[in-house]
Amino acid sequence: MRIAGVQMDVKIGDIAGNLRRMIERLREARGHGAELAVFPECALAGYCFDSRQEALPYAQTIPGPATAEFQEVCAELDCLMAFGLLEADGDKLFNAAALVGPEGVIGSYRKVHLPYLGIDRYNDYGDRPFAVQETRDVKFGLNICYDAGFPESARVLTLLGADLIVLPTNWPPGGECAAEYAINTRALENTVYYMAVNRVGEERGCTFIGQSRICDPLGRTLAHANHADEEILYADIEPARARQKHTIRVAGTNEVDRLADRRPEMYEPIVRPHRLVRPGGR
Repeated sequence: MRIAGVQMDVKIGDIAGNLRRMIERLREARGHGAELAVFPECALAGYCFDSRQEALPYAQTIPGPATAEFQEVCAELDCLMAFGLLEADGDKLFNAAALVGPEGVIGSYRKVHLPYLGIDRYNDYGDRPFAVQETRDVKFGLNICYDAGFPESARVLTLLGADLIVLPTNWPPGGECAAEYAINTRALENTVYYMAVNRVGEERGCTFIGQSRICDPLGRTLAHANHADEEILYADIEPARARQKHTIRVAGTNEVDRLADRRPEMYEPIVRPHRLVRPGGR
């Protein structure tokens, strides 16, 4: 499968304009052979809202108006897309991502790890388990931005069978090391394809750093964007490579299996509940 990461600018609160630009980029990516195009975190609504009340009018349900419109375009082009949005569910507000294809919404995800930044200061924590969706013989896992800083997120998706982990993100200044090192590490330690798609441009004084990246199951960079410009990254993936966790470097003397070599019985402290309170008191 050829995949594309659409590093683009986003205008806060401009649902119609952002959606239009996303469709234009989706058509461009498909024209270059991509079967999947991935867009940044909160690409539909923007990110730097100053309150929950301000953001709520720009949230949508999943399925909803935007996913329905994207479904029509995916059906026309015979492709898939993943994108970030604010999701409304009753009186709750989530930072979410949706995977959409010709058949409609294939799967969605609500961000589990929330930084004290932008709209995530006011969002509800993701309340559904990590999950993997399979379509076109590829198993997709969704994470969002800050999730990449928690190795457990990608590891759970790997244990559920993900071939490709997709990370829509809004990295601000300070996220450079995550962009440069964490993405390759998540790919390497799980033997999966991993793609992080960031935005560029400025929103309410925050300048986003770009540096979108696609990595292979050995942790090698397949494609990398610069820090300032809109750009579409492309890479060709082979799911069978991500499914082969047993790496034989020298038969009988140098072999690695990143799932079989785990020792989960030693990891109990990881899952102990904690009583720490993040900034903002939540």
